[in-house]
Amino acid sequence: MILIWLIVILFVAGILAGMAARWNPLLSRLIALTAIGVDFLLAAGLWSGTASISAAQSAQHTWIAEADWDWVPSFGIHFHLAVDGLSLLMLMLTFFLGIVAVLASWTEIREKVGFFHFNLLWVLSGIAGVFLAVDLFLFYFAWELMLIPMYFLILIWGHERRVYAATKFFLFTQLSGLLMLIAILALYFIHHQTTGVYTFEYSELLGTHMSSGVELWIMLGFFVAFAVKLPAVPLHTWLPDAHTEAPTAGSVILAGLLLKTGAYGLLRFVIPLFPQAAHEFTPIALVLAVTGIVYGAVMAYAQTDFKRLVAYTSVSHLGFVLLGVFSWNPLALQGAIITMVCHGLSTGGLFVMVGGLQERIHTRDLERMGGLWAVAPRLSGAVLFFSMASLGLPGIGDFVGEFLVLLGSYKISVPITVAASIGILASTFYALRMVQRAFHGPNTQAWRLPDLNLREGLMVGTMIVGLLWLGLYPQTVLNTFGPALQNLQNEAQTARR
Repeated sequence: MILIWLIVILFVAGILAGMAARWNPLLSRLIALTAIGVDFLLAAGLWSGTASISAAQSAQHTWIAEADWDWVPSFGIHFHLAVDGLSLLMLMLTFFLGIVAVLASWTEIREKVGFFHFNLLWVLSGIAGVFLAVDLFLFYFAWELMLIPMYFLILIWGHERRVYAATKFFLFTQLSGLLMLIAILALYFIHHQTTGVYTFEYSELLGTHMSSGVELWIMLGFFVAFAVKLPAVPLHTWLPDAHTEAPTAGSVILAGLLLKTGAYGLLRFVIPLFPQAAHEFTPIALVLAVTGIVYGAVMAYAQTDFKRLVAYTSVSHLGFVLLGVFSWNPLALQGAIITMVCHGLSTGGLFVMVGGLQERIHTRDLERMGGLWAVAPRLSGAVLFFSMASLGLPGIGDFVGEFLVLLGSYKISVPITVAASIGILASTFYALRMVQRAFHGPNTQAWRLPDLNLREGLMVGTMIVGLLWLGLYPQTVLNTFGPALQNLQNEAQTARR
């Protein structure tokens, strides 16, 4: 029942938090923080069962925990939740960044506090459902559940152009989600034609026989939906606007979690379900990945809006994840999962700092900043650390992930690897330019602002420790992901036969 509780707690707490704000907004915040904290502890309890994780290495489709009930048996729909090392890492990241999102919005959100936390908790429940669902109908249900609450978070509590950004986000994700629904239904009916069984079960749909042309078209339906969320160039254009206009908590959830659902979908569904089509599509995917890496870094360098700059860094970093997934060898896949986790921490940390800075000086314009280090040294030092993580400084987790991806992609294509390395070089320029413009030089605007407080310092310090830990001892993630990695590779190899 623990997997059910991970979702139900967030659902119920969202309703309670929405109601509690009528009496006291602080109570709403405390309910949200407590609910996410309980889920984090439950997921940590699953993670502590290292024996179960190791046992998963010995058998395909072995889960650390599983819950399966008939939902609509006449259509072959199950309420089937399961967790392995991959989804467990994503759940831990979800609940940790959920706590960060609540703390980051503690003083920023002053209007409709209850409805804000209702939407925040429900979008987290949708994200948790995506990482837990192994029935494709249930997966799509959770995928769509993420959309509406995030739309409201941007639309109601966003900044100047929030209506435009929220509408663009909705259209991109909704239309791509409909393509995935069509692909799911096509796979559902084709499986019935070959086996006589109607089912949405992931394990049963693996290895469904179909022609290469049909497989390619169905795979593309999944790929487009996941590439929009990732986001991959040229399907990325919603992201800079959504990040720029979203409240701080919305940016943390977008960068740290919603983008990871796209990467998770590629790992869990696209290649295992459609290995032959994915193999044929690999050259195009690798080109898209490298294009995103370089383009995102160059566009980040060109920005003067602090949040928009950080948003474009996500396009670049998630390009490494796409590169690692379609390289599909152990080194590249290990690098992809570490990049996913570390990007959530480093970019999430940057958005927390940028949001805190905007709350203090009421601008995101780098041209109006400068000299802030002397005024707020702790805040400036935190931004410097997360910037160094973003550019891939050795000793910090992001470096490990990108280095492993490059080692894995080198086995697939040397030119692609060289081009991706240029993207790392470009990231150095945007990171150093960002720090220099905002925090060094003369304080021409005579800024006076408070430095990091205890709440912000707690968030930042925890993220810094996590990035340093993964930079110096990445085995924490690799050991957890190892059994799931082996199973994913076995599933793809079996289906390809």
